[in-house]
Amino acid sequence: MFRKYILPLLALAGVAFAIFAVVWGDKTRPTVQPISDAPTSPYHSSVAGSGIVEASTEDISIGTQIPGIVSKIFVEIGSNVKAGDPLFTIDERSIRAELATRHAAVQVAEATLADAQYDFSLYKPLAAQGFTSVADLVKKRFVTQKAEAQLLQAHAELNSSETELERLTVRAPVDGQVLQLKVHLGEFAPVAAMVPGQSPLILFGSVTPLNVRVDVDENDAWRVHEGAPAVGYLRGNKKIGTPLTFVRFEPYVVPKKSLTGDSTERVDTRVLQVVFSFTRGDLPIFIGQQLDVFIEALELP
Repeated sequence: MFRKYILPLLALAGVAFAIFAVVWGDKTRPTVQPISDAPTSPYHSSVAGSGIVEASTEDISIGTQIPGIVSKIFVEIGSNVKAGDPLFTIDERSIRAELATRHAAVQVAEATLADAQYDFSLYKPLAAQGFTSVADLVKKRFVTQKAEAQLLQAHAELNSSETELERLTVRAPVDGQVLQLKVHLGEFAPVAAMVPGQSPLILFGSVTPLNVRVDVDENDAWRVHEGAPAVGYLRGNKKIGTPLTFVRFEPYVVPKKSLTGDSTERVDTRVLQVVFSFTRGDLPIFIGQQLDVFIEALELP
């Protein structure tokens, strides 16, 4: 008896679920308000573009010329350093041992040369008085010249070891700030060319001032003139903005990289990159962030 009611009950349950799904899906969802309204251009005629904040030296990837174990790190993320300041050092014990050997070789060569010069100084007056042959004097001169050459070679090898020791300490190429630090004590630091796709050990650049690299669509490139003023607003908060100073055009027009993720972007679009600069001061703007940039431009015909 119970079985003959199963199918009607299941049918009623299905109808009830369908009604519930339709009613629930028909509800009006509350509109999500944006955190900040989109910025607007302050110019009568302008060209808009997305910009990426970068170091004024561009981002410098620091690596090592000699692979090895990292023994010392002199900086941390955010450290401001001067050109020539040490960043990190590769284990230098083997080079220091070799350097000690080179110093000893120089001392031996100096002693050998002094001995040869002394012999030559004794034979020279004897040869003049005829007490020894000219051939012996020439032989002593050759011995002295050989000792001089050996001393020069020893100094060259010493200089080579000192250069290798200096190369084990990686130094800052310019004044700037450590943006990323991917090297740690005790880790093996490879030469970047040896490992394809290897991340830089240190990402470095000058942050005074900062630059903004703006992509201008090739269709609007003719409207942007050299020295044009511009203004940039931080993505997500139009209240954080700064005037921008023209720096240069990048002469080569490049394919556009998708920065906004908008599905309407065309992959075949090419862009003119325009570089501007600004002083960060107290603005909460960091390298790698996006800015909405408006550039004062020529009027459309």
